[in-house]
Amino acid sequence: MRRSDQRRSAVIAVYQHDLTGRQPAEVLGADASPFVDVLVRETIDRRAELDEVIDRHAHGWSVGRIQPLERSIMRVALVEMLYPGVAPAEHPIPPEGAIEEAVESAKTFCGADAPGFVNGVLGAALREVRENAQIK
Repeated sequence: MRRSDQRRSAVIAVYQHDLTGRQPAEVLGADASPFVDVLVRETIDRRAELDEVIDRHAHGWSVGRIQPLERSIMRVALVEMLYPGVAPAEHPIPPEGAIEEAVESAKTFCGADAPGFVNGVLGAALREVRENAQIK
């Protein structure tokens, strides 16, 4: 399975967890790859921290007002952007790649305004962490 497909699987699992409160083991299929498993668990475990980042950059929107699927897309992308190497990957995705994949997921699964919103929030987050020299 392509890595982008695995990221989308992670987004769907995080989304299901967000809506139902079911635990990762319940929302992940038995055939989930180690990459998807770790990405989902890290996203769920770091949700409060990720939501703070989203909240800082979603000007005029609180995290609770953002559609659950858009939130899930941004959370998964942020895990790969802020914690490179957390999910086992032979070649970790660069931050710009994580943003691009998140925007593509938003185009596929969300409303017309979602891709621009996702891009804006994640782009601002990337600028912030680069200014703080957390990633290059």
